[in-house]
Amino acid sequence: VQLQASGGGLVQAGGSLRLSCAASGRTFSSSATGWFRQAPGKEREFVAHITRGVDTTYYADSVKGRFTISRDNAKNTVYLQMNSLKPEDTAVYYCAARTSNSGTYSYTTSYDYWGQGTLVTVSS
Repeated sequence: VQLQASGGGLVQAGGSLRLSCAASGRTFSSSATGWFRQAPGKEREFVAHITRGVDTTYYADSVKGRFTISRDNAKNTVYLQMNSLKPEDTAVYYCAARTSNSGTYSYTTSYDYWGQGTLVTVSS
């Protein structure tokens, strides 16, 4: 499975971006998918997760109410819509996929496949 993340860029505080994560080699509908981010000098942290099957979503407290994760099975793509962006959202964003719903979705070790990352910069 290969994941390709895209959609990052430079945006002013309060603005919006939509990140995309396209998969090849496996359909996303059979994979649980998460978004993580890593700011300079910090550890990679959980952002959002969507389960396989019933598409239940989970969010980090820091993004709840501002970010939305969704999937389009026809396009084999998972999205992260980011609204009301803040400077502290600046990071490289990674998508990740796993083939089961077991394990803690907020742990990086729970995922089998990772995309290459896309940079989001939010200016104040």
